[in-house]
Amino acid sequence: MNPTRRKLMAGGSAILALAPFQRALAAPEFRYKYANNLPPSHPMNMRAKQAAANILRDTKGRFQLDIFPSSQLGSDTDTLSQLRAGAVEFFTLSGLILSTLVPAASISGIGFAFPNYDTVWKALDGDLGAYIRSEIQGKGLVVMDKIWDNGFRQVTTSTKPIDGPDDFHDLKIRVPVSPLWTSMFKALGAAPASINFNEVYSSLQTKVVDAQENPLAIIDTAKLYEVQKYCSMTNHMWDGFWFLGNRRAWEKLPKDIQAVVAKHINAAGIAERTDVAALDKQLQSKLAGKGMIFNTPAPGPIRDALRKAGFYTEWQKKYGDKAWALLEKSVGKLA
Repeated sequence: MNPTRRKLMAGGSAILALAPFQRALAAPEFRYKYANNLPPSHPMNMRAKQAAANILRDTKGRFQLDIFPSSQLGSDTDTLSQLRAGAVEFFTLSGLILSTLVPAASISGIGFAFPNYDTVWKALDGDLGAYIRSEIQGKGLVVMDKIWDNGFRQVTTSTKPIDGPDDFHDLKIRVPVSPLWTSMFKALGAAPASINFNEVYSSLQTKVVDAQENPLAIIDTAKLYEVQKYCSMTNHMWDGFWFLGNRRAWEKLPKDIQAVVAKHINAAGIAERTDVAALDKQLQSKLAGKGMIFNTPAPGPIRDALRKAGFYTEWQKKYGDKAWALLEKSVGKLA
């Protein structure tokens, strides 16, 4: 073979071999930011990372999702503003906080409404979830079909366990700055105090309050077991994260890329639900090992006390009959 021809063929082979590598190095056609307020080790970020890799693969490198955990891009309120303005393309936010923009979004946090996860997913993957998503879309946002899990909230105290509604009477309990929390604990006869989370540990340590409520993961990571003795598995509120998108950014994506992104984000949300439920079981053993004493009060008497105090009737009026009927369709009669 002619030496010159052999060199050309060899060079051509090298170029062909490099072509996939060069395509892999090419900048993605779309590169979007996804922000959240949880640490990188939380199942939400682990599953989001997995989804991002799957999306990059299935779009053949055309779409890259960059993840910004731990409120790196700002507080929840700041990031929601950035999402609406288009500075951030995706954001996961609790319905309880999203309710500042979409009032119906907090209905999933109604006290003692959901007895278990089966009921939660029946409602949020069903008609109630569809209604909330329509309300979110009405505010100009995109929202994925599957809500992600933040878990049930539990009450911890330094004085006594919560065995029934009477144990809430005059209990000085820290709650987030939210009317839904304040309203519920006042209806139970407690003395709720709205305190920012960064002050919770010191408030419990100095006895400004004797109790607080949070999912087990927060109780663990914030080391609240150091200043709280009892953990009552009240499951008094369920909380989840809606996966939100900027509408203008979403509509820029071709339909085939939209389908891939939605498919993998929703699948990741389903997987994250299983992860969080498993993590909760591990955390109860872990916290018990650190000295916390656990008990599980019957929810019925506490729910009856809320009903008698007019809590459900009050919030039915605030949410409206349509939303309330969809909630009760899944959980049974409340008001």
